[in-house]
Amino acid sequence: MPSRAMERLLNGFKSFRRNYYVKNQTLFQAMARRGQSPKVMVIGCCDARVDPMLITGAGPGEIFMLRNVANLVPPYAPDSRSHGTSAALEFAVKGLNVEHIIVLGHAACGGVRALLNEAETAAMGTDFIASWMAIAERARTAVNACSHDSEESRQRFGELENIKVSLENLKSFPWIAERAGQGKLNIHGWYFDIHSGHLMAFDAATGAFSNVEA
Repeated sequence: MPSRAMERLLNGFKSFRRNYYVKNQTLFQAMARRGQSPKVMVIGCCDARVDPMLITGAGPGEIFMLRNVANLVPPYAPDSRSHGTSAALEFAVKGLNVEHIIVLGHAACGGVRALLNEAETAAMGTDFIASWMAIAERARTAVNACSHDSEESRQRFGELENIKVSLENLKSFPWIAERAGQGKLNIHGWYFDIHSGHLMAFDAATGAFSNVEA
């Protein structure tokens, strides 16, 4: 017998199949024949509360999606190790010719919390989280270099700095830097605040985030 959680998902699929898919069957069949051609890649967090499709109202085929812990982009490192995030980036840029890459961070990020609270993370006895979050060491350094009024403000500061790390690391990929320099590829940093529902965008000229709402 499936668990209640799995039953909920299976029933959700059946509803999708009966309703959404049937109404949009021509679209799905066309995408199956032609393949995908999204203009936007989103690098988001694995967090179950933050769904890029839901937040943006995107439809099928509009976003090439990559999700990992804390929406991190590692630096360019073409070696023999496994590089899932870098491989997805390479396919999106070289294979799909996306025109935009969005790094989408969010409030209450568990990965950033693990980065900023080393003792707590060590106590978990993790095999991968600490080493993965070490990619964002610059964010931790920036957080520790400033004073904060509360743990919440410290966490938020870390989440924003974490996005900046990924934005900088994107520039280390030569084929990203080249296309960005030619104006063929635009890079964006976004931050979704789960508490308020606001979306903030990073301004490279000022180094600050501001709400996108008019």
